[in-house]
Amino acid sequence: MDSATRRRSQGGLFEGLYRVIMRRNSVYVTFVIAGAFLGERAVDYGVHRIWEYNNVGKRYEDIPVLGQRQSEE
Repeated sequence: MDSATRRRSQGGLFEGLYRVIMRRNSVYVTFVIAGAFLGERAVDYGVHRIWEYNNVGKRYEDIPVLGQRQSEE
């Protein structure tokens, strides 16, 4: 068998994705919604980490005596 015939019989990557994900509308919609949710979570986590890294020492939590009164003796 040559490679073109073998490729047609096995299917390609896109044909496999079509068979698994996009053949039925309910599975496709679920895949899109789950992908959007997981993508949003990943981007939110990444941006939050970058923001914390760039603002170390400038955040409210990093100031040790903020809001504390000096004791009077």
